[in-house]
Amino acid sequence: MTAPDTNPLPTTYDAAATESTWYAKWTEHGVFTADADRAATREPFVIVIPPPNVTAVLHMGHGLNNTVQDVLIRWRRMAGDEALWLPGTDHAGIATQNVVEKQLAANGQTRFDLGRAPFVEKVAEFVEHTGGEILNQLKAIGSSADWSRTAYTFSPALSKSVREAFVRLHEDGLVYKGHRVIHWCPRCGTSLSDEEAEFADTTGKLYHLKYTLADDPTQSISVATTRPETMLGDVAVAVNPDDERYQAMIGKDVVLPINGVRIPIIADTYTDAAFGTGAVKITPAHDANDFDVGKRHGLAMPVVIDAQGIVREVEDAAGRVPAALSGLDRTEARSAIVAMLEAAGALVKVEPHAHAVRHCYRCDTVVEPRLSDQWFVRMRPLADKALDVLRGGQLRILPDRWEAVYVNWLEGIRDWNISRQIWWGHRIPVWYCDNPACSQEPIVSRTDVSSCPSCQGSVRQDDDVLDTWFSSWLWPFSTLGWPDSTPDLKAFYPGDVLVTAPEILFFWVSRMVMSGCWFLEQTPFHTVYLHGTVRDLQHKKMSKSLGNGIDPLDVVKLYGADALRWTMVAGLGLGVDVMLDPTDLDKSFAPGRNFCTKLWNIGRFLLSRVGTEPLQPLSSIAPERLTAADQWILDRLDQAILDCDAALGPPRPANGRTWTDAERGRGLRLSEYAEAARRFVWNELADWYLEALKPRLYATEGDDRDVARTVLAHAFDGALRLLQPMVPFITEALWQQLPNTPAGAFLAQAAWPVARRADGAISAEAQAFDYARDAVQAIRSVRSEYNVNPGAWVDAMLVAPAGIAGLLAAQRDTIGSLARARVTMGSENPGGASAQLLLRDGVELVVPLAGMVDLEKEKQRLHAELTQLETQLNALDSRLANETFVAKAPPALVTAERAKAEEWRARCALMHNKLGTFGA
Repeated sequence: MTAPDTNPLPTTYDAAATESTWYAKWTEHGVFTADADRAATREPFVIVIPPPNVTAVLHMGHGLNNTVQDVLIRWRRMAGDEALWLPGTDHAGIATQNVVEKQLAANGQTRFDLGRAPFVEKVAEFVEHTGGEILNQLKAIGSSADWSRTAYTFSPALSKSVREAFVRLHEDGLVYKGHRVIHWCPRCGTSLSDEEAEFADTTGKLYHLKYTLADDPTQSISVATTRPETMLGDVAVAVNPDDERYQAMIGKDVVLPINGVRIPIIADTYTDAAFGTGAVKITPAHDANDFDVGKRHGLAMPVVIDAQGIVREVEDAAGRVPAALSGLDRTEARSAIVAMLEAAGALVKVEPHAHAVRHCYRCDTVVEPRLSDQWFVRMRPLADKALDVLRGGQLRILPDRWEAVYVNWLEGIRDWNISRQIWWGHRIPVWYCDNPACSQEPIVSRTDVSSCPSCQGSVRQDDDVLDTWFSSWLWPFSTLGWPDSTPDLKAFYPGDVLVTAPEILFFWVSRMVMSGCWFLEQTPFHTVYLHGTVRDLQHKKMSKSLGNGIDPLDVVKLYGADALRWTMVAGLGLGVDVMLDPTDLDKSFAPGRNFCTKLWNIGRFLLSRVGTEPLQPLSSIAPERLTAADQWILDRLDQAILDCDAALGPPRPANGRTWTDAERGRGLRLSEYAEAARRFVWNELADWYLEALKPRLYATEGDDRDVARTVLAHAFDGALRLLQPMVPFITEALWQQLPNTPAGAFLAQAAWPVARRADGAISAEAQAFDYARDAVQAIRSVRSEYNVNPGAWVDAMLVAPAGIAGLLAAQRDTIGSLARARVTMGSENPGGASAQLLLRDGVELVVPLAGMVDLEKEKQRLHAELTQLETQLNALDSRLANETFVAKAPPALVTAERAKAEEWRARCALMHNKLGTFGA
């Protein structure tokens, strides 16, 4: 007898309709909105989004990063925390200005044609149109951020935070203006920090130059350089004071070829006597290390390359640049200078040279080291605090291999150049008096200054803007209202987890730790999770410029957001890159698509059998009314919950905000979490429990049917709760159809499941069903091995020790229906022609072959197969016994052949045993 099919769900899952419907309902009912008042009684859990640039569009890196954040925030929201995922965007100074400048260039204009104020206004208009687009795209993949708190680094509120930070650091003696060699991008027309001037391996040339002594042209000293154009700015040649080769030359002058300028030979330990010729040219205005040497020796610092990368006499360089070179681009000047050096006999040799050259991180232009006035932050005091919290256990970085990288960078940190010579960004809050007779020092102020406080004359603000990262390093607390003591700041700082990519560990992560520790005396998060990179099958990072990217919105349109999310999470081992094929989206996202299809089909079948009648609560069912299968699935649900909790957590340190050594490496194993949840719903609930349950569900009424419905609905409810953070849309749609789902409730806010047994212990009843599963799998294996017709029934005997026999006997009907077998219990193995398997705990399975297969035919088949295999094995043994073969063959081949021989021997023994059951 079968129950009527009252399936409330369509045959095919409609991702587009489902996702738009439920996202609208979630936002309408404030499901994602955190409340500072509630945080007084509920544990807060806070994640701040790495703010995407206002010029950005969604790519797979964003898809991965934001899916991980969403999984964690949904998990903690369901676990009862006051969960806040704070979203927003970054004004992205150089990047945004570059985009708008390109638009102007297309019309034959530059920013200078517009002027500063109109240009800034134009950029603001551009941002107004494009700034929120990526946030809307993040909503399309299900991001459950608190959109009511959406922040922007250039908003008035966050601009106030930026000024406060600058002024406080200045008051603390950590902000200063210095005349130093910095990284300069001629294309962007601005200075860059060390982290923004990225190294790229390059095969260039090493030019060996000969500088003759001024007073004795018969003597010379050789230096090597990759940048001969800078020799026009050389002010010395340095040798090591202990280098005996040059002792007599120290203090003498050499003459620069081409321009004839005399420069001294100096002694400095900066020079490595064992490297090259042991002599190096010193160009303080165009090399940071040379700058330090120049400072030590009080050398001049002539600038011979301007801000546009043009060779000319810029500063203190009179008489250094010949007319034939002045006005040439630095690349053109290099070629011209090499030719002139060769003509003058000063070019000793040129050889290939592999080295790392810094490039601008935004436009990839080769960076020019250049002497310039810039604003700096003194980083040593800040870095020490950031090191202390890691070493003290208040901060952990996963994978932990990145902790050594973090430490190494902070230990060797240099002062941070924070001024940029662009127009889009936070203007440096420093004003200068225009009156040359006034002695007023530069005015550093939290508010705009309209007149000089000393002479009441006019003032002008510093033209530079702050590095983009100067606003984003304040992000974890500026977004909560700092420097004001707001309810949000009190409730949600410090936060919990920062999810990002390793490439901005220095740009952003470490700086946020420094700023949080300096301004609020607490690290802004206790965990940094650095996920892998999305790559193609050639292991290249996906990017639009390489043409190997995947648009996440294309994936959403084709398969749904849940399929995208599942694929990302299920493949995300800790610190492991995600590999996708941009040429085959079907293949790339098959894991997510297939899982969602399976989950929908499980839900459809299950709901059609559970029906719509209200269910009694599981707690009201006495244990003796539960079958072994019921107890088993409840135990498996407990284990799935424990496995998911272990893979995800702990959400925070158990003892306040300090990680113990035992806790430090635990949690955030997202692929393990995905597998634990998948295994339960697919393998255990659908493949086993649901199949075993069918006879009870097909009944039209009865107490046992009601118990089965309750347990099944409870198990599926638990599965949906475990899966909701990863695949929120499809789980919400299915959960809403469960009979006891309260009206108006959302799975997105439902309680995270809690295991009944915290130790994961298995009940004796559940163990009985495990024995039954073993028997079913063994019988199915025999059926497959002997090619038994799927519709045919077979005989099977189970021989079990006394303590297990009773458990198995009670499961005979279940075993029989699942394995299509007539099961009997025996006290001993009857022998005869049969397939025999030894199961766990001493249980034996005996499947008589008579009546199941043609015994004579099977015996002949086995004999033929055994004869052929033994012939092949004998030949292989002969080859391995041949000393010449073993000596000459590759060791790997010999090892593989020996392994093959062992495998064939084992197969021969197995076939001999099988033939023994035939009496052969």
